[in-house]
Amino acid sequence: MTNAVPTTPSESPSAEQLPPPARPQLRRSGTDRMIGGVSGGLAEYSGIDPVLWRVGFVGLTLAGGAGVAIYLLLWVLMPSGPLRPGDEPSPLEQLIGRIHARLSGARATGPQA
Repeated sequence: MTNAVPTTPSESPSAEQLPPPARPQLRRSGTDRMIGGVSGGLAEYSGIDPVLWRVGFVGLTLAGGAGVAIYLLLWVLMPSGPLRPGDEPSPLEQLIGRIHARLSGARATGPQA
């Protein structure tokens, strides 16, 4: 048995008093990008250094090629984050944006009858 005094509900903070922690949206980074911004976006979302994400993708690539496939899939599925002021999206980035819009539009509307 313990001699700890139980706290009353008024002494302990409730879930209503504490706001939920702010979590950024999962987006490709517009500022921390080497190829497509996937690792930078994952780093902003998870709080893990982007270099570790890049090393993980390289490790998966060397261990059977899955790293390239996962990176390309995330590049298409993750929406793009805001670019640096004055930067214009590259033609490849515009293509990826159109593919992402079509895929997310197709998922939102569902199958056509």
